[in-house]
Amino acid sequence: MTDLRVPSEFSAYRREGGAWLIEVRLRDVRQLFHNLDPAPFREKDLDPDAETYIVDAVRELGHTQSCKLLVYLPQSQCGTEDAQSLPGAVRHYFEYRARHAREERHRLLGRGVGNLVIGLVFMSGCLWLRRLAMTLIGQEALAEGLLLVGWVAMWRPIEIFLYDWWPLLKQQRRFEAIGRMPVEVRAG
Repeated sequence: MTDLRVPSEFSAYRREGGAWLIEVRLRDVRQLFHNLDPAPFREKDLDPDAETYIVDAVRELGHTQSCKLLVYLPQSQCGTEDAQSLPGAVRHYFEYRARHAREERHRLLGRGVGNLVIGLVFMSGCLWLRRLAMTLIGQEALAEGLLLVGWVAMWRPIEIFLYDWWPLLKQQRRFEAIGRMPVEVRAG
């Protein structure tokens, strides 16, 4: 597990130059990235703990707030190529995550359209059978059961369009905000 913690002297978020600071102290720049990812440094995935910490901080502060990620490294690490490419690597990672969330939301809404078509066809069949049950055999209980089953078939598409896509949109916006957030490396 990576040692990602807010320095004790900064137990709450500070402001600097109009931006909220999300501060991380590392012993090595590579701590910020997933060590099992074989990709080149600039394209590596963030360590899950690092991602969670940054995303939670932006969630607490609000994605519309001006924020800056401030990474403290030992002086000897600050001038390295990895430290200098850190801002681009973080931006690249969160732009990727935002794109992934957007694609996930579009897939969900597409599935919702498919489910809606299936639900409407099924509901139409249930309404047709309901009318048949009422007129030909006078079965009111069967007719009401068919109406209920038809509405149950509409449950999932309604759930998708009313509720399920909102969290993905919020996640996408949060990732986009983090992708635009300035990242600064300081000795500390």
